[in-house]
Amino acid sequence: MKDNSYQAVMDRKNEIMKQAVGIDYERFATGKVSFDYEKMMSEVGYDLDKIREIQAETAVGNTPLIELRNITKLARKLAPAGKGARIFLKDEAANPSGSFKARRASVSVYHAQKNGYTGAVAATSGNYGAAVASQSVMRNLDCIIVQEVFDSRGIGQPEILEKGRKCEAYGAEVLQLSVGPELFYTFLRVLEDTGYFNASLYTPFGIAGVETLGYEISGQMKEREGRNPDAVVVTHAGGGNLTGTARGLQKAGAAETKVIAASVDLSGLHMASDHDFNRKSFTTGHTGFGIPFATWPDRADVPRNAARALRYMERYLTVKQGEVFYLTEALARLEGMERGPAGNTSLAAAFVLAQEMDEDQIIVVQETEYTGAGKHPSAQLNFARKNGIEIRTGNPEEEVAGESIIIPAEPALIKARDLDLDRIKLSYLRNIVEKTCIKELEPVDLEFLAAEVNKTTAEVEGIMEQEFNIKMVNK
Repeated sequence: MKDNSYQAVMDRKNEIMKQAVGIDYERFATGKVSFDYEKMMSEVGYDLDKIREIQAETAVGNTPLIELRNITKLARKLAPAGKGARIFLKDEAANPSGSFKARRASVSVYHAQKNGYTGAVAATSGNYGAAVASQSVMRNLDCIIVQEVFDSRGIGQPEILEKGRKCEAYGAEVLQLSVGPELFYTFLRVLEDTGYFNASLYTPFGIAGVETLGYEISGQMKEREGRNPDAVVVTHAGGGNLTGTARGLQKAGAAETKVIAASVDLSGLHMASDHDFNRKSFTTGHTGFGIPFATWPDRADVPRNAARALRYMERYLTVKQGEVFYLTEALARLEGMERGPAGNTSLAAAFVLAQEMDEDQIIVVQETEYTGAGKHPSAQLNFARKNGIEIRTGNPEEEVAGESIIIPAEPALIKARDLDLDRIKLSYLRNIVEKTCIKELEPVDLEFLAAEVNKTTAEVEGIMEQEFNIKMVNK
């Protein structure tokens, strides 16, 4: 009999993961802290054309690219003369499960079926659960979704409950847990007991599936406008959305397109806090995931996270909850498209960004998500009121996460706030030093870290020596 105590299961996590993913992550290690990222990504074993073929079998991808003419007009009314870039939206709600996550799930579930797994498991409270469940139905696999839903009072967020309902609609078994460490423990137990495939968000399969999104944006824009977009704004949480989209843009030759991250500002709230858990209205696309995963991506449920957002992120903007709710209503009222608020995080940022850019430039808002039931703004705002959150109109600058949601009194009050990317990159390097306890770096480590934070090797060498007294060996 196996010891199934918490510590014993945690001690077996690498063994469990290796069996459930079929990847030996130790093979990619190259130095004291470095690993061969591109070699790990090649473990997918399918090129972009094959992935597009896999996705076409289950009606994933080839989603519409829609110009938001009325929202662009509104942005131009607020912009200085000659400013106001055209805003386009990639409508990922057209995927079978209602979000871009269908792209991530498609490759994982296909690979699981091809390699003889009889089921797939995912630990997620978001749209990804529905995506894995939907793709599993199409590939005739069983599916188990492990969700973090309730606080200690047994109260669940309406958005997460809605996503659980959608998973069950596809026939998945849904395990709903309270906030805390039991999520990962239960996830590992399920993987070990069932022998199912770990359809993690953070495997190379999941990231490769999103590459088609960036590739399509480039292809559709060149077909319509004869060129690539100037900027693509991506809602950022765990990093896979941005990483996959950026890699797809690169493969399409869109090297000049800027990839800009956007997150809802939930600073001050702790995602693992029982008190804070139900005091937020966004369960994804926020800084509570965006910052920790950017500064330490390997906090994921696999040994090496294939989502490495800092490699590709050229700017990081935050918006307030109230601003996202405003743009969600604007999308419905001005463009006739009712979509879920979390997916409109990037739209809120793009609305402000457009006012900085020239009229002849183009921004693509990279995704939408389905809405309904608990995901609808009215359900989320009513839930916030029940949890003591003040809801009012006014200036979003006065909004305090966990205390208030302030809907802009007028569109001119909507702002996008730049985060200091250099500071975020420094936090990543600090985490490398603290979590690995390194005392010196080899050349291969320096090259890896330079790629990780998108700086030159000379810049990283200087930071490591000046900030952390870490010096090079074998130089």
